[in-house]
Amino acid sequence: MLRNMPHSVTWETAPGSRDFFRSLISEARKRAPVTVAVCWPCSECALEGAVGASQAQLTENLLIGRKQEIRAIADKLGLNLSDSEIVDVATEDEAAEKSVELCRDGRTQALMKGSLHTDLLMRHVLHHEAGLRRARRVSHVFVLEAPLYDRPLLISDGVINISPTLEEKIDIVSNAIDLAHAISIPEPKVAILSAIETVNPKIASTVDAAALCKMADRSQITGAILDGPLAFDTAVSEEAALTKRLKSPVAGKADILIAPDLESGNMLAKELEYLGGARMAGVVVGARVPIVLTSRADSAESRVASCAIASFLVC
Repeated sequence: MLRNMPHSVTWETAPGSRDFFRSLISEARKRAPVTVAVCWPCSECALEGAVGASQAQLTENLLIGRKQEIRAIADKLGLNLSDSEIVDVATEDEAAEKSVELCRDGRTQALMKGSLHTDLLMRHVLHHEAGLRRARRVSHVFVLEAPLYDRPLLISDGVINISPTLEEKIDIVSNAIDLAHAISIPEPKVAILSAIETVNPKIASTVDAAALCKMADRSQITGAILDGPLAFDTAVSEEAALTKRLKSPVAGKADILIAPDLESGNMLAKELEYLGGARMAGVVVGARVPIVLTSRADSAESRVASCAIASFLVC
């Protein structure tokens, strides 16, 4: 946690940091800080993450929540809020509404979820008149550093779209590709996941995978190399692909994993984090502004890394 580090130490210089996030944060610091509406930073992790991003010169924060509660948490943790404006609101719902309004009106360039539930925040984000919708469907992307994998790994969608249709998966894939491009993965390899590597009409995800790959062949999806259906092992392990005699430009080298549904995507990402030792960030893509969206249980460092990623998505 940031509170256990000296204030002069940020994640990119902390002992044990891995190269990708360290490099990403370093590059983001060369850019102008992003103005962020931090929605309801009323927990220790949420406020630490927001202040940590500000201390790392990644963000300029507007903290939207109960002013007295935010100041009490800051005092307890010894956090300096002198560089942050606090917008005092009484409830989580008011905070979500105000945060979205600040982004919609152009006062802030990004939105950051604090300690409120995702569905409450996203209800305001996706409001047809007052929200932050664009033509493309929004989706969430986990970005991970996994200790046993030789590249960053993007997983989508494990947060927003519960049971996406083929049409919705087109936007999910396109959003993930856009994020990969933004963080300097110029031609990402995209694995469309299922339980098997062959098309089986009884397993809908294999049919969707085949359709998405054919759409990429016809330039309906661009900017990446797609293959699927692929099981998780063949997506990330060249040895597994070789054993299964699978010839694929993506197998064993995937940069992006597209999950069949929210449940499988969410479980996969959190299994890699909690049992596989992966470090993780999370951003919602496809709205009018990037949305830093991590679990309420995620560390302050995860929120700082997510802010760095969001900075590359700001137009």
